[in-house]
Formats: sequence, structure tokens, C-alpha cells
Amino acid sequence: MTAHLHRCARGCLVLLLAFGLSACALFQARDPLNISVIGIEPLPGQELELRMAVKIRVQNPNETPIDYNGIALDLQVNGQPLAAGVSDQQGHIGRFDEAVIVVPVSVTAFSFLRQAYGLGQRNSLQGLPYVLRGKLAGGWLRTVRFTDEGTLDLPKAAGAGG
Repeated sequence: MTAHLHRCARGCLVLLLAFGLSACALFQARDPLNISVIGIEPLPGQELELRMAVKIRVQNPNETPIDYNGIALDLQVNGQPLAAGVSDQQGHIGRFDEAVIVVPVSVTAFSFLRQAYGLGQRNSLQGLPYVLRGKLAGGWLRTVRFTDEGTLDLPKAAGAGG
């Protein structure tokens, strides 16, 4: 009976060791994704809500691909929350590859008014700081979170002075 117990214990130890080594592969260091906001376009809204499509370029500088099955975004402008959105779209970003993802976001009237009040005497949105936070859902231990910061560099309207 003791020999059988030792064989079982040894077998369990080997399985635990194999599992531990495979778990280490899951936790290998990943470089952060490179995220860039490349466009914001208006969408039809509802009553007191503005809707926009936020286009982001996602670059994967890693040796392993990313498969995602949902995305969530939160956008702050000038230090204040402005818009949030989710999408259940699915996709694949290969190793050392990139993709453009479009996510619809909502701006409530309250958020819009808070932004307008915060702008005060400013007569342009040009140069306002923004922070975009989000995640690409990939299931247990494979969800990838990201952040992008910058300033709004909106194109000038045709015929604008300059």
C-alpha cells in the first residue's frame, strides 16, 4: 500500500510541475499594446444623448497574437469623463500586426454640459488633453487592458483662418 501511495504522490507531483511550467508560459511578459485614436465620427443619437464612433489603431508588438471577443472604452477629455462604449465584436490581431477597431460610444447631455462648462472662455477644442482607457476581452487571463493619452488635434475647417 505504501509503494502505491508513493507512486500516486510522485505522479501528482509530476502533474503539478508540468502544470506549473505551462502556467508560466501564460504569464510571460507582454509588451503593452500601442493604441492611437485615429478618428471620431458622429452617429445618430437618442434624445439627450450624442453618439460617436471612435476609431482606434491597435498595434501588437508581441510574439503572440491576440484574439478578442469584446471591447470596452472610456474617454476622458480635459480631465472629465466624456464618453463610454462597448462592442461585442470579435477579432484577431496577429503577432507584430495591427488592426483598426471602431467602437460606438455615448455622450450623455450631463457629460456634454460638464465639458462645455469646463471649457469656460476657451473658443476651441484644439489641444485639449484626452485619456482613452479600454480593454480587449479575451477570456480568463487573456483580457488586455490599454491606455492612450494625448491632445485633440482636430483638422481645421476648410476656409478657416490660419
